[in-house]
Amino acid sequence: MDELVDILDSEGNFTGKTAMKSIAHKKGLFHPTVHVWFYTKNGQVLIQQRGKDKDIHPLLWDVSVAGHVGAGEDFETSAIREISEEIGLNIYPGKLEKIGVFKSIQRHHDNLIDCEFHHTFLCELKVPLHELKKQDAEVEALDLISLIQFSEETWGLAHLKKYVPHGVEYYKEIIKAIKKRL
Repeated sequence: MDELVDILDSEGNFTGKTAMKSIAHKKGLFHPTVHVWFYTKNGQVLIQQRGKDKDIHPLLWDVSVAGHVGAGEDFETSAIREISEEIGLNIYPGKLEKIGVFKSIQRHHDNLIDCEFHHTFLCELKVPLHELKKQDAEVEALDLISLIQFSEETWGLAHLKKYVPHGVEYYKEIIKAIKKRL
């Protein structure tokens, strides 16, 4: 679904301009996104398998919830909306903990250049996996895996190519942030 997004400069500052998401991707214009990582107190992390019909990285495993920030939309509001849409969970403002902003540039092909700033949040998952309701158009599957397994598969010795390539440093920061909360 195409939507209007705010355009950012290469440092992540708002430019005052907007564009449709498809144009931002075609021209490689920076724009904001949200990433929300859910974790459990017993050291598990919720991962999402991207839908098979996604243009980018279909069927690869990824962040618990992610999405584009609508033009003029607050980051936390956007994150709460995406959580509800993608996994059917209602989170109240203040339950999300922002842990950082990560710059990402991925050139998929000439007409799809993803230049994003990921506003990244953590949230404790307090409901069982089976109570989550995935958005079929966006999400193929959801899974809870141990933080140790996640570490090994994203940047450790196993380093499986089953995850969206956000980069080793990104995954290390996420894992470190979750460990601090256990």
